[in-house]
Amino acid sequence: MAFDGIAVHAVTQELNKKLSGGKLEKVYQPENDELVFHIHSKKGNFKLYLSCNSSNARINLITESVPNPPAPLNFCMLLRKHIQGGRITSIIQKECERIVEIPFETINELGFSVNKKLIIEIMGKHSNIILVDADTNKIIDSIKRVSIDVNRIRQILPGKLYEYPPSQDKIPFNQITLEEIEQICMCTPNKLAKVLLSKIQGISPIMAEQLTYGLEISSEIPYSQEEAEQTAKIVERNLRTLINDLTQGNLNPTVYLDKTGNPVDFHAVPILSLEGIYDTEEFEEISAAIEFFYSHRSSSNRIKQKSTDLEKAVKNNLDKLYLKKQRLAEDLLKAENSEEYRLFGELLTANLHLFSTGDSKVTVFNYYDGMEITIPLDKKISPSKNAQLYFKKYSKSKTAIKEKSIQLEETNEDINYLESVAVFIDNAETVEEIEEIRNELVEGGYLRKRKLHGKPAKIKPSPLSYTSSQGFRILVGRNNKENDHLTFKLASSKDIWFHTKDIPGSHAILFAEGKEITESAIFEAAAIAAFHSKGKNSENVPVDYVQVKYVKKPAGAKPGMVIFTNNRTVYVNPGLQQK
Repeated sequence: MAFDGIAVHAVTQELNKKLSGGKLEKVYQPENDELVFHIHSKKGNFKLYLSCNSSNARINLITESVPNPPAPLNFCMLLRKHIQGGRITSIIQKECERIVEIPFETINELGFSVNKKLIIEIMGKHSNIILVDADTNKIIDSIKRVSIDVNRIRQILPGKLYEYPPSQDKIPFNQITLEEIEQICMCTPNKLAKVLLSKIQGISPIMAEQLTYGLEISSEIPYSQEEAEQTAKIVERNLRTLINDLTQGNLNPTVYLDKTGNPVDFHAVPILSLEGIYDTEEFEEISAAIEFFYSHRSSSNRIKQKSTDLEKAVKNNLDKLYLKKQRLAEDLLKAENSEEYRLFGELLTANLHLFSTGDSKVTVFNYYDGMEITIPLDKKISPSKNAQLYFKKYSKSKTAIKEKSIQLEETNEDINYLESVAVFIDNAETVEEIEEIRNELVEGGYLRKRKLHGKPAKIKPSPLSYTSSQGFRILVGRNNKENDHLTFKLASSKDIWFHTKDIPGSHAILFAEGKEITESAIFEAAAIAAFHSKGKNSENVPVDYVQVKYVKKPAGAKPGMVIFTNNRTVYVNPGLQQK
């Protein structure tokens, strides 16, 4: 990803035009490592997004809404105290580094004008957002505190003087001279891009390759002095073209997409070597390109991060339940010998005169089938106690069959429930869906409740909505609690309920709304139900359907678990209609 010094340069240009002189109206902290500022300026109202996430660190304007926690985090409260209501004087990039400074003019508690500075360091896993007193250069606080245990060279702690990250002795790309480029070019052609990257500040690996455009770079023979001078002129020409485009604002922000439409890179200026290899999406402004790139790339990453503990909890519980089911089945199999114990007890009672204490077995006549049968005995106890022992085993086995059958049924219900939850986690498309599933698992006792400041926000059920080719409305639950809400709150008795047969998945409702349900609508709704199930990648998936009035929820059943009668089954290939 090319969020390099060039991208930072382009972003700071855009932010200066739109935000300089603007007032910071609101501060939010959606996650531990990201901030959202609502800013009002002469150019309009804007949302500025700042992130120091190790893989998604950036600064840019956004248009989308970002969900906020029910109560503000500590760093958010600090920023509200120190800079909310302040005015942005400018937005500055430090040389060509990936460091952005936002100075604020604000008023303190005594009514005096003070200057604060927010510094955004975009440096991979070392990224950070730091609030500094501009007059003393002392750190007020940071979104990530860095102690001496973490970094012995540079600590980021309240009260310490702020120091820039150690210099890497690179030359800023907009200050380098032709003579300096000539010195860099005294290397082998095949290593030129790497050497440029190590010596020039603010360029990414891909941009370093672009500076060699028009050169033969496969040779392993070092450049001669004359060749280095000619090479330096080409590199310098490419660099000057880039700088001119940046300074004059002749940008063409572009996001590069793979064949599946997933973004793989973005740049403020066109990248020649990527043309024809990737599909492209062009934008008028760099922030729009950055927002598109990260929202499409990081949504899946964020969902994966958010759902990791859920997947682990569900998997661990399922593993325990599978083992429990296996052991219960084995115990039931053993308990099925209970009739044999009863028979042994009756035959021993009827033939106590045929054996005595110390016998290890006895052969008696089985008056049920007319055959002789040998019965094992405990030599240490008397004949009557041997008979009583078998009656006791019979009674215990009968009780075990009853109790373990109930336990096995409950275990199967738990397995079915958690398998359905696993499907919903896998199908989740938003962080909100993951949070709803988390709340469901917490209520069910499968996850510990997280400590939150304030009350958690209530999330209203919002099932997925589809329309059939004939205009019928079809709603699909995104989790088990939403399944219950959809089936027993939203649907009427004459609507049609769908669910994959013996396969975990969502409830789907085909709403009649006074119209006669057609066969085509039934197959389309069944295909949608199959798509939102564990069988979404299969063919000929069986889907049960029935009027909602025949669907019941047993007392005490887990969310989403129902029983139904009078159902029919169709076999469909999973698929979606237009949302």
